[in-house]
Amino acid sequence: MTPRLGLDHEQEQQGAAPVRTAPVHTDSGDSGTAHGVPAAFEGLEDLPVIPPYDEIGPVDARALSKTLFARLQSLDEGTYEYSYVRNTLVELNLALVKFAASRFRTRSEPMEDIIQVGTIGLIKAIDRFELSREVEFPTFAMPTIVGEIKRFFRDTSWSVRVPRRLQELRLDLAKAGDELAQQLDRTPTVRELAERLGLPEHEVIEGMSASNAYTASSLDAQPAEDDPEGALADRIGYEDHDLEGVEFVESLKPLIAQLPQRDRTILSLRFVGNLTQSEIGEELGISQMHVSRLLSRTLLRLRRGLLVEE
Repeated sequence: MTPRLGLDHEQEQQGAAPVRTAPVHTDSGDSGTAHGVPAAFEGLEDLPVIPPYDEIGPVDARALSKTLFARLQSLDEGTYEYSYVRNTLVELNLALVKFAASRFRTRSEPMEDIIQVGTIGLIKAIDRFELSREVEFPTFAMPTIVGEIKRFFRDTSWSVRVPRRLQELRLDLAKAGDELAQQLDRTPTVRELAERLGLPEHEVIEGMSASNAYTASSLDAQPAEDDPEGALADRIGYEDHDLEGVEFVESLKPLIAQLPQRDRTILSLRFVGNLTQSEIGEELGISQMHVSRLLSRTLLRLRRGLLVEE
């Protein structure tokens, strides 16, 4: 059990802050010793001794925080004394950040990053807290810390940036889906989700599609040991045979542009309009045999033009 930091029984019952039993004006720098107020900080001599932070329990941390918050209100922002008290409050309440961060330990982000973001929320809570609110600091600070962490995931964790409306809809769909799955003993349909959330079906479909943007798989990701398939890139690729003709199409464009108008029309009707030679003859008012001769001559000319270019 954490030591009571010099509190007698009456002080402990009243929730009073711990008091120092002997004046300490310097910090020895040893992690195993108590933290004293540096001698250069005038006006802080009566602050209680702060034991090593890892040895302070929640009750003692709350009592010390009350004393430090009371002193913080009397100090001018920007002074060394103000910074010392504020930083000490951060150190005393880091356990709140670690507790809040533990709720997100299943996320893919490193725990160190989550704690760092949560600490920003803790600092914001310290700057906004007032003892006159008559509320415990952990109760006041926890929503700010958790909100800062959630904002971090909202802004950085999505593989593809989507509107905030769809990000929030994803959470609502996940919650409604779990509840309906328990009630129905099966996966709910789009209509059932829409009725549960009071939304049109097309918005539910949009939210479900947006959920796919939350995480992305690497094309080089290796499959599971029992998966006979290779990497994802090996499974989603396919051979496009039309690519072989791209070079010929680009080479043919200037050659076709040099043809007479009638020859270009015959080529268009035959290979774009998919008309037969008889239908082309009727369209142009010539015989099918004449169309055949013109088409053969034109194709031969184009073929020779390609061979000359090569």
